[in-house]
Amino acid sequence: MLINNIDMKAIKKLLSVMMVLMVALPMAAQGERTIKRKVAIGRFSNETQYAKGMFYDKENDPMRKQALDILSSKLAASEKFILLEREDLDILVNEAGADMNKIGADYIILGSITEFGRKTEGEQKVFSSTKTQTVEAGVSIRLVEASTGLIIYSDEAKGYAETSSKQTMGLGGTAGYDATLSDKAISAALSQLVENIINKCMDKPWKSYILSVEDGTYIISGGASQGLVAGDKFTVYKKGKIVKNPQTGMNVELPGTKTGEITIQSSFGDTPETELSFCSYEGEALDAENLTNYYIMDK
Repeated sequence: MLINNIDMKAIKKLLSVMMVLMVALPMAAQGERTIKRKVAIGRFSNETQYAKGMFYDKENDPMRKQALDILSSKLAASEKFILLEREDLDILVNEAGADMNKIGADYIILGSITEFGRKTEGEQKVFSSTKTQTVEAGVSIRLVEASTGLIIYSDEAKGYAETSSKQTMGLGGTAGYDATLSDKAISAALSQLVENIINKCMDKPWKSYILSVEDGTYIISGGASQGLVAGDKFTVYKKGKIVKNPQTGMNVELPGTKTGEITIQSSFGDTPETELSFCSYEGEALDAENLTNYYIMDK
């Protein structure tokens, strides 16, 4: 009988541990996962005079496209972002004004090539000659938080690239200008800024919004492509009061108040722009007629 009692106590203790693990492990997994941020790369202009001849076409500027492609590749390689390709982003930015939420991204990146130059230097010796090509590029980046329209990061960087060719007794490289150097210089400049862009975006809590309530089911923006899975839990907040700062004249939103918690049940949608998630909600009653007064965060 004593043995049975000991066995039962051990079994109960084991079951308790298992129950704790069943609750803790999904929460830990959610904490380790990264919810991808939606980023739209807007205009990337060429502010230099390089290659701007009589028939220069601003919309098809090759350096502008180079910078855009390089930045997109570097951000995609981090696996922390969903890049939204919007051909009309420049127009939308202008039309949205302060309401950047209309663009459908968490963040908007605006950039420009501010400097570009190249030079060729040579050294002639008795039996040999050396030619060195050098390219310098400067880029400027602004990171805009779509929900506020505020610039949360702005910086500039310079990148360099060079190549050398050597001839001995008339033998060796006689190549002209190396066109890949411009790519390498722009890439070197952007590499200095990408890590800061990633940190600025990921340091801020992921935020979403309640779009509708249908028969007790709460529908929010975001889905599987961002990393949301069934069972994920997020905090719901009611927006804080808007007050005006007399020193700056700017309106400031006070911190929100927690109202409850939502749990992801399932997701649907064909693209990152159209993905939605069905959720259950526990907490204070929400005003279904004014859902724009609430937001969801992962921290």
